Amino acid sequence: MLRYTKLILQKVSFNRELFAKELLKSLKWLKKEEIILLNAWCMIQYGNVYGDVIKDVFSGVNI
Repeated sequence: MLRYTKLILQKVSFNRELFAKELLKSLKWLKKEEIILLNAWCMIQYGNVYGDVIKDVFSGVNI
């Protein structure tokens, strides 16, 4: 599921709202370890554009 999530996020990365929506959805079906990896990947790939969105989404996650 992590690989699929990354693929979806890449496809919707042109739109801030879609990116946030898909990121939130992905947290529902990923394991805790995968969420940690996804957070790191998102910050590396999209931190300069969507850093605030990524931080907001992951701030509500209990890891």
